[in-house]
Amino acid sequence: MSELNSRRLEIDALRVLLAVRRHGGVTRAAKSLGLSQSAVSHKIKRLEGSLDCDLLSRKPGAAVFTAAGEDLLDYAERILGLHDEALLSLTKTPLAGRIALGLTEDTTCTDLARILGRFRRLHPHVAVRTKVRMSLVLRAMLERGELDAAIIQIFAHEVRPTDVVLFREQLHWVKHPDVILPPDGPIPFLSFDDECFYRQWAFDIGQDGDLFLETVFECASAAGIVAAVTSALGVALLSERHLRPEMSIVTTPLPTPPALAYVVRRARKSRNPALDTLVAEIETEVRRHGGLSLAS
Repeated sequence: MSELNSRRLEIDALRVLLAVRRHGGVTRAAKSLGLSQSAVSHKIKRLEGSLDCDLLSRKPGAAVFTAAGEDLLDYAERILGLHDEALLSLTKTPLAGRIALGLTEDTTCTDLARILGRFRRLHPHVAVRTKVRMSLVLRAMLERGELDAAIIQIFAHEVRPTDVVLFREQLHWVKHPDVILPPDGPIPFLSFDDECFYRQWAFDIGQDGDLFLETVFECASAAGIVAAVTSALGVALLSERHLRPEMSIVTTPLPTPPALAYVVRRARKSRNPALDTLVAEIETEVRRHGGLSLAS
């Protein structure tokens, strides 16, 4: 029993371990957490020393985590979830009210759903009504006062001073390796619908020179566009989170797409304490983990 008591699972070390999984390596995890690479490595080595086992594989070409590391990751998710929820529960103030919140399809497929679920448990007297729409639609709804806030995707150069930036991401032209782009003539384009700002950029700016995009597939769903790309139907614009190993990034002859930002944008209304708390909790969670990971 004394040996067991001498071992500890440090919360910060578990958070670092999860960041390594989310971002695919120590260097990127350190950047997302705002730590040096040596600090991240030190936390993991201390955890390994406490548990007397290797958690990360350090052989070239090997998987990032050992079997023990994979096992610990499952526990780490649950431990950190309960830890963070306990802190919020013990420090929360009574809240009541209503929030009309807009989300994009991208954000509904991330662990934002978990954050919203916890918020509802901690603040049962706050009613959150969520609407999922394309970013351009949500922006219009905010302007009309139909939403209190929305988590939207925009081009990075469009970020407003009042926006809360959650994370940034790159936009890419992608295709299946079997798709051969014609040296001249139209390029088969897999497009979101008219409400997509990717599509608007592609047609307004992305057809400079002699390039011509011919829409051969149109779909409002990211899942549909991903399926069309992997079926070798043409070229699409997709953010990093939707890239698949079987996709190739196209760098020529198409122009480089702008960078993206996911932001919380609020309507121009009077303050809403319930919304203030929700936005603060979302921002804190995202900064702890370095982004919104895709739901499994």
